[in-house]
Amino acid sequence: MTTISRPCGEIAVRGAFDIEAAARFLTGFAPAGQPEAEPGALRVAFALDGEWTPVGAVLRQRSPGEVVVEVHGPPEHTEAVVEQVRRMCSLDVDGTAFPEAGTRDPVVALLQGLHPGLRPVLFASPYEAACWAVLSHRIWMTQAVRLRRRLTERHGTEVDVGGSGLRAFPVPAVLAKLEYLPGLPGPKVQRLRGIAEAAAAGMLDAATLRAMPAEEALKQLQLLPGVGRFSAELILIRGAGHPDVFPRGESRLHEIMRDAYHLPEAGAAELAEIAEAWAPFRSWVSFLFRVEGEARMRESR
Repeated sequence: MTTISRPCGEIAVRGAFDIEAAARFLTGFAPAGQPEAEPGALRVAFALDGEWTPVGAVLRQRSPGEVVVEVHGPPEHTEAVVEQVRRMCSLDVDGTAFPEAGTRDPVVALLQGLHPGLRPVLFASPYEAACWAVLSHRIWMTQAVRLRRRLTERHGTEVDVGGSGLRAFPVPAVLAKLEYLPGLPGPKVQRLRGIAEAAAAGMLDAATLRAMPAEEALKQLQLLPGVGRFSAELILIRGAGHPDVFPRGESRLHEIMRDAYHLPEAGAAELAEIAEAWAPFRSWVSFLFRVEGEARMRESR
């Protein structure tokens, strides 16, 4: 039997991280469209940011401080694949000081205790996050998930990821030519084409967005077709991986916070003041609030 050696890379983990928690989240996060998680591993397929070659990766945690990435794609892209999954798992951020947010806010400490080692798990790129924002705008989550699945099945590329066939989201060059998708209104088709053209032109580069002041990045993102404040925050936080943005446009998060802090009348400005204590991890804490809120909603059904 012939053993095929796959190129690998290593990611040094700074702070707590649990890959099984990340895999469980991604499996349960319907927009990601991921299959059941393999114990101890995270499998992903995506288009390489900026270059757009469909690739895959298998991540395994060798020790608390190290993640090994098995790359499935052209060997010359190994380093880029490792860097992209590093961002996707929020491992490009030093999380050593994250527990300090809990020492300043006991509600956050409770969340951290309920979800140890869970960091934000991102869309593969700001491009994918922007497309999800367009697909999910003003429709039920279940409808948006069906549309994304249909789009990926019809126009995505299948990647063999360690013996599992996973479909990567359609690359910008393909999506820019989209004319029709069953169930998707014409205006959304046009917006998706605009997002694809912007991505191809380099306007959705994660590093560039992260390097800008957050408000400036949000203003720039709102120039994209169909992108308002809520969608711009989603792209910056869940696409580019900015670790320290409080989502002022996310009403569901605000509802969860009002319940947690017993402040039924609190507005976005008051909640943003509370979130000041979470800096420089406001995006991370917001993520934990959403995860816990969704878990409690499932339990109440």
